[in-house]
Amino acid sequence: MKLIVGLGNPGPEYENTRHNVGFRIVDELVARHDASLAMGPTQALVARVRDVGPGFMLAKPLTYMNLSGRAVAELCRYFRIDVADLLVVTDDVNLPLARLRARARGSSGGHNGLTSVEASLGTIEYARLRVGVGRGDQRRDLADHVLSRFSREEAAAVTEMVGRAAEAVETFVTDDLDRMMNRYNQEDTQAPSQDDD
Repeated sequence: MKLIVGLGNPGPEYENTRHNVGFRIVDELVARHDASLAMGPTQALVARVRDVGPGFMLAKPLTYMNLSGRAVAELCRYFRIDVADLLVVTDDVNLPLARLRARARGSSGGHNGLTSVEASLGTIEYARLRVGVGRGDQRRDLADHVLSRFSREEAAAVTEMVGRAAEAVETFVTDDLDRMMNRYNQEDTQAPSQDDD
């Protein structure tokens, strides 16, 4: 069974922030597949989806972004998920708004959530789907930027991005990572990679 983990911060004060786009994509998949999130045996909300392929699991860690790896590692151990069947979905300020980039492995690129996942799993050999949230004003503190909400002008692009990211996850589940990368990375062939080998 495959495990999809969307990264973010729990709590209403973080809803719809750029840093919580991973949570938003999990919520989209929960709604699409008429699933429901419930407190799991680990530090995460978990949902089982049974209507696509062999089925898959969705999770939203409750450990806060910087400690996401604890929940991811616990989920993999408890549900006996092989790292090859794990996909982590997260925001990326180094990608323009709405651009998707899937990779089979790589460095954290300075993302604290991915740094935590790497440390807890003891490997960079796990798939990730990075979702562009833009950098915004370079003079603005990066932490303030990722914890800000999307503007009204960005709303339509964000809604479309969340839908495409959910489709990318479904491709990972029903086909494989290569198919997901071939289909959803095509738009960003001009962009420099932050996490290639």
